Parts: sequence; C-alpha cells; structure tokens
Amino acid sequence: MIAVVGSCNVDFVVPVAALPGPGETVLGRDHLRAPGGKGANQAVAAARLGSEVAFVGRVGDDALAETTRTALTGAGVRLDWLGTAAAPSGIALITVADGGENTIAVSPGANDHLTPDAVADAAELLSAAAVTLVQLEIPLETVHATVRAAGGTVLLNPAPARELPADLLAEVDVLIPNRSELGVLAGAPEPTTVEEAAALARSLTGPGAVVVTLGADGALVVADGDHTHVPAEPVDAIDTTGAGDAFCGALADALARGTALVDAVRWAVKVAGISTTGRGAQGGMPLRADVS
Repeated sequence: MIAVVGSCNVDFVVPVAALPGPGETVLGRDHLRAPGGKGANQAVAAARLGSEVAFVGRVGDDALAETTRTALTGAGVRLDWLGTAAAPSGIALITVADGGENTIAVSPGANDHLTPDAVADAAELLSAAAVTLVQLEIPLETVHATVRAAGGTVLLNPAPARELPADLLAEVDVLIPNRSELGVLAGAPEPTTVEEAAALARSLTGPGAVVVTLGADGALVVADGDHTHVPAEPVDAIDTTGAGDAFCGALADALARGTALVDAVRWAVKVAGISTTGRGAQGGMPLRADVS
C-alpha cells in the first residue's frame, strides 16, 4: 500500500504560444478544466501504474469537489481519508506555452484545512503503508505529523520550495526536489550542471537519499556519498504540467514493489517523460502497460 498525504486542486489550464512576461497580456486558446494538486496527481500516477493507493486530503464544500473525487475514484485510489472542509476547493491557474513550459499560481483553499488531526485519523493507514508520500502544498505541521506517523519508506517532494527544519529532513528516507527546490533547501543558487546538483544534494543533512529531478535531463540519485545520473529518453512533450508528480508517483510505485532506488528512478524517469505527451496534470499519466 502507498499512502499519499497532500493537496488536491482543480486546474484551469490556458494554452498560449509563449508565456506572458510581467504586466503582459497574451491571448490563449481554449482553456481546459482538469483535476490536479500535487498530492492527487501523485496518487493517480501510482494507482495507474498498478499500485494500491490511499489518499489523505481535503476537498471544499463546492461543486469542484466532485471533479477531484471522480478523478481519484476513476484511477482506483481509496478515498476513505478524503474529507470535506468548510472552504472552497483548491484551484491552480496554469499557463502552458507551445513546447510544454508552464507557469502556475495556486489557491490552496481546502488544502489549508488538512490538519494533523487528519493524520491522526489515518494513523493505522500510515503505520502499515510500505511507502508514504507527502508534499508541501499542505500545512507544514501536517507534513511533520505525516513523517512521524509513517511506518514505511518516507518520500518528501519539497514543493513548493521552502526552507525546511533539520528535524523534518532527518525523518525523510528519500527527498525529491527539482533544481530550484534544491537550491532553496541548500541556501544556494539553482544548480546548472549535474555536478553542481550533486554537490548541493550532498550538502543537505538529514535525508537518507536525495533524488533531484532534472526535467528533460532525467534525474540524479545521491546516496551513500555517491551519485548516479539517470538520463531521460527524448519525447515529443506537449505539456510538462504534472511531470514531476508523475515522477514522484512512479518512484513510490517502484519502491513499494521492492525495487532498488536507482532502478526505481529509471522507472520514474520513463513515466515522467510519457506524462508530458498528454495535456493536463493527470491527463498524461500512463498505465503500466504504456511504459516499455
């Protein structure tokens, strides 16, 4: 079992020829409304790959909540611990340029109501789960409670980027930042090369291992004082929204099946690449049979 504790949103996606600059208005094409949120995306990714997944989160008391519930149920995710908050559902406003690059603004809504009490209610689930996966689109005290309650391997995707306390990082088995998040955690500029990323990852104290996602360059595994670069295969990307979440969900899937970390990262890089060939955060998440 994989337990995912995190956010669920409804995404409003506008395709554009090029991303707008500060103060600039650009005309886009037809918009898409789709389920999203880092937690929900990662849960759907792992479930579509065949893992048994349970999601701990909060939707709002509005019509958008049904979009989230339907998407998670359709992917086979257990919703026993998905509650309703007296707040609007979380939303994300996403602009996607030709070629797949995007900008995202998030209004957390009900996600801010996912409290440590919800983690306590899911204590039995978290204690028994082979892998627990959590992100930072929920209150930090809830993240703390989650990693303390987890009985299996703990994966933390530190997004959106923020500095994290040493006692939290010490309870994380695998930390999964991208380049910019790694820079924030290390208190340094964003690394531009694999060697720079490896050095910054080694400078972090606490996590058992660090896996840095590098977009089209694949991923970097830093563990036991050594590092391994896993390159990505070229794909015709049309939307990179949710690619990092596809990676995290796939990594959880592989580790829950007992796969060694570097091999699990190779699997996650493939899944993330395929996810960029569909539109929307969850629209490109592949089934296991789609990943060769």
